[in-house]
Amino acid sequence: MNDDNAAYWRRNLIVCLFGSFSTIVAMTLMLPFLPLYVEHLGVTGHAAIVQWSGIAYSATFFAAALVAPLWGRLGDRYGRKSMLVRASLGMAVTMSLIGFSANIWQLVGLRLLAGLAGGYSSGSTILVAMQTPKHRSAWALGVLSSGIMAGNLIGPLVGGLLPPLIGIRETFWFAGAFIFVAFVATVFLIRETPRRTQERKAQPRGRWADIPNKGAVFAMLATGLLLMFATMSIEPIITVYVRTLVADEGQVTFIAGLVMSAAALGSILSASQLGKLADRIGHSTVIILALTVSGLLLIPQAFVTAGWQLIGLRFLMGLALGGLLPCIAAVIRHNVPDHFAGAILGYSISSQFAGQVAGPLVGGFIGGHAGMPAVFLGTCILMLAGAAYNVWAIGFSKPHPAMR
Repeated sequence: MNDDNAAYWRRNLIVCLFGSFSTIVAMTLMLPFLPLYVEHLGVTGHAAIVQWSGIAYSATFFAAALVAPLWGRLGDRYGRKSMLVRASLGMAVTMSLIGFSANIWQLVGLRLLAGLAGGYSSGSTILVAMQTPKHRSAWALGVLSSGIMAGNLIGPLVGGLLPPLIGIRETFWFAGAFIFVAFVATVFLIRETPRRTQERKAQPRGRWADIPNKGAVFAMLATGLLLMFATMSIEPIITVYVRTLVADEGQVTFIAGLVMSAAALGSILSASQLGKLADRIGHSTVIILALTVSGLLLIPQAFVTAGWQLIGLRFLMGLALGGLLPCIAAVIRHNVPDHFAGAILGYSISSQFAGQVAGPLVGGFIGGHAGMPAVFLGTCILMLAGAAYNVWAIGFSKPHPAMR
């Protein structure tokens, strides 16, 4: 790591934390009012509104999954800061344009464009992973992960409050302005040593053959997919499941919201602490333990009898899972050469997006055909299998020498 970059890694982390938080808030604040906006754009009928809302929301993540490796590779070659500048400006423009949508096709197209042009949080993950000293990498990535998850938690709350106050279209313009602040901070505050043209030409092209421990890298790609799959597989059935636990029908959506937020809150609280622990005892050790504990916590979730029990168990599961994403990035960072790390971290992010897409589809199918407890128990088996695979592929790691 360059000495100049090393001197500024803390400031870069703070800017990336703010930028990731602001962009995630902007991308998720539409959740509470998206069906209303879809209806406002001319879509009629309950089924059509729900279908188009799902298409519009998932379009961004689908597009982002396709281009994440490309942005990672370009960041390796031309600098990571340039990728963050591109993403923040692109998202500021597209989010503002969404407020001008005249029909559903424009909304879906702009959501696709946001995924293609965006990727600030994933770019931040790559920059922080590459510029932070290796023995502090999991802690720094844990802090960044907490900001990303906080954005996912606060975004829908902001989206529920703003439209009644300023209007739906104005809410998108507010989101665009919020991201533009992150763009300005990125341009003027993030420090990265410029790469000379000769250095870029001399830089070797990244190849899989350059990775000495391919098994560890494949294990991290699979673990990232598994993590997001397990987290999202429960989402489609939570409200229906809560209805079987709560006597008061009027409390169902409130309790379901608490259940959904509990895991995110647990992860926010634990991410940086588990990252710090991983820097001390080894990253793969924390990954294996987190997968095992979260898998075991899924078993009682299939047999709860009250809403508060499910909230508590989801919170504990969030605590266990909070350190996984930082540790996954740290393991990749430690096992991939610098000139190829951005591209591999991009593949890791794509695998996580794939889990976000597949999880709800599979969870909803299993819940509808085999019953809701089967979703929890099936996910439990996957998590424990993932822990066993990590034991086989990389084992319990040793801490970085600087932390001994």
